[in-house]
Amino acid sequence: MSEHIEPLRGMNDVLPDEARWWNRLEAVAREVFSNYGYREIRVPLLERTQLFKRAIGEYTDIVEKEMFSFEDRDGQSLALRPEATASIVRAAISNGLLHNQKHRLFTIGPMFRGERPQKGRYRQFYQIDAEAFGYGGPEVDAELILMTARMWRQLGISRVRLEINSLGTAEARAQYRDLLREYLRAHEAQLDADSVRRLQGNPLRVLDSKNPDMAELIAAAPLLTDHLDEESRVHFERLKALLEAAGVPYTVNPRLVRGLDYYSRTVFEWVTDALGSQNAVCSGGRYDGLVTQLGGESTPAIGWAMGMERTILLMQELGCDAPVESPDVYFVMAGATALARGLQLAEDVRTAAPRLKLETDLGGGSFKAQFKRADKSGAKVAVVLGDDEVVRGEASVKPLRGGEQTTISFDALAAHLEAIVAG
Repeated sequence: MSEHIEPLRGMNDVLPDEARWWNRLEAVAREVFSNYGYREIRVPLLERTQLFKRAIGEYTDIVEKEMFSFEDRDGQSLALRPEATASIVRAAISNGLLHNQKHRLFTIGPMFRGERPQKGRYRQFYQIDAEAFGYGGPEVDAELILMTARMWRQLGISRVRLEINSLGTAEARAQYRDLLREYLRAHEAQLDADSVRRLQGNPLRVLDSKNPDMAELIAAAPLLTDHLDEESRVHFERLKALLEAAGVPYTVNPRLVRGLDYYSRTVFEWVTDALGSQNAVCSGGRYDGLVTQLGGESTPAIGWAMGMERTILLMQELGCDAPVESPDVYFVMAGATALARGLQLAEDVRTAAPRLKLETDLGGGSFKAQFKRADKSGAKVAVVLGDDEVVRGEASVKPLRGGEQTTISFDALAAHLEAIVAG
């Protein structure tokens, strides 16, 4: 026997018993997106490396350390997408979606980062991503946050809280960056190696450091919120007022800068205390300059990304509902004639009652063995078919969770099963 092939490190299989959580999360997300007028977009897994370098920033951990980048046979540098926003902006520009237009878009799918695998964090991971283009006011910022709050409610998630901040315009942030760089250089001996490296390229990333030895230094750094331009300050105050009016609690976190260079003005995170140190489950913000940065017309934009693995861990930790995916009806068939006619009859029922979930037993064996499998499947009712029933043109219908067995003609079977399952 050949040695079996192990999965790549950091790549995770989602097995059938686990998939119900994924299906529940995706179903709620799609329902909420539909309710808010968001339409689905699907973008490639593979893009030019330069797209992410220009969008995310060359001094970010994602580009410097984590991105899966390689040269193809023609010498082009390509990358597996580490996030969706840059790809969606590229798609919007490439397909002419942004000229005097507004769009609310979403996508669901895998992203790739070569970071250290740990619980809820994989090298292939999945995100739900929402983006809005063409809306310049704080109302869309508030609506995106309200949309996530609605998702938490519909999923049954309670232990999350909202943190918000404003990064100001690019110009105001550049002035603050110079001030912060001056402060950090005055304390350079206290910086770790990563922070020294970031100091020249993007000192705001130093504020993201999780090094406890630098916590006091970072806490004493100048606050970006004290150096906002007037327009950004008004925008932020209006956002806070909208959230308060909608009854959404929040905390202003002046150290929240987000790890991607393209953010401006509003940034936010939904965090939880239920998953240990990896506490962010949904993060986003405004990126008004990114479309221009990637070659498009100036377009205001904002979006967020929700990590599916961590959201599912949170759902499981909090005991949220994720229905077991069981068939409604299980066909038990014994005998060659019954098996052939049963498969045809099952197709007839699926056609007449398409909402019924119907499973046929194809494992063979005695009625007793098949009924064990029927019971294990979780089905409500079994349809029993032997060669004699085929001759008579009728089937026995046996409720598996209590009730009387009945005999029903083939023609009336679909309607009868619908009535039992509905009842």
